[in-house]
Amino acid sequence: MTRDTVSVVIPVFNARPFIREALDSVYLQRSPGLSVEIVAVDDGSTDGSRELLKEWSASHGDMDLRVLSHDSPKGPALARNAGVKSASGRYIAYLDSDDLWLPEKLKTQVSFMKDTGTAFSFTSYEFGDEGGKGTGRIVRAPGEIDYGKALTRTVIFTSTVVLDRELIDEKLLMMEDVPSEDTAEWWKLLKSGVKAGGIDRVFSIYRRNSGSLSANKIRACGRIWNLYRRVEGLSFVRSAFCFVQWAARATLRRI
Repeated sequence: MTRDTVSVVIPVFNARPFIREALDSVYLQRSPGLSVEIVAVDDGSTDGSRELLKEWSASHGDMDLRVLSHDSPKGPALARNAGVKSASGRYIAYLDSDDLWLPEKLKTQVSFMKDTGTAFSFTSYEFGDEGGKGTGRIVRAPGEIDYGKALTRTVIFTSTVVLDRELIDEKLLMMEDVPSEDTAEWWKLLKSGVKAGGIDRVFSIYRRNSGSLSANKIRACGRIWNLYRRVEGLSFVRSAFCFVQWAARATLRRI
């Protein structure tokens, strides 16, 4: 494990229209005293994403990009897990292949984590259109969040998260292969006692494209309910209580 290196884990599945912009946004994160590597995991893409990754790497020789490949799709959880296992950095940062980072994201979060001893940080984010342009709709990160509060709101967005491997057991970094695996991971970390600190600055653009799983609200509701009942093992009453609050906040966030 290399200190002061951030390993950016990017699962890639048929993301050719977007992946170049995502990689470019990571490239701009480099700064003195902070080393950045990219671990891109091509999850059985059939649209030329793997070839584009290699082309981008060849044209950016001063950026450490490692490409792992799955012959067939294994899903985002297993793709991210493969990336984490291959990462050499102390810090793990997640970026989805269709999202974007704004300048100084990694520098700001790593400095915050060092100064406060925080093992798990996340930031505010802005919804973007299919072209990656911010829409002005922002989800604000609270200064801190615990397990109970996290069950009723999805303010922790995957592409804003940075984790410190020196302070978190490696086994806890392995995502479960379930729908909404990222939300399940944040709950698992918080439930284990890992403290999460939020930075109320927008550093990520969440590109909302019409073909994404997250765009399907009915399926999103089913996934969150499944997490409550089958993954977290909450009672029906507590699940319903959390779900109502989650749904209300999710609706307000998208208005």
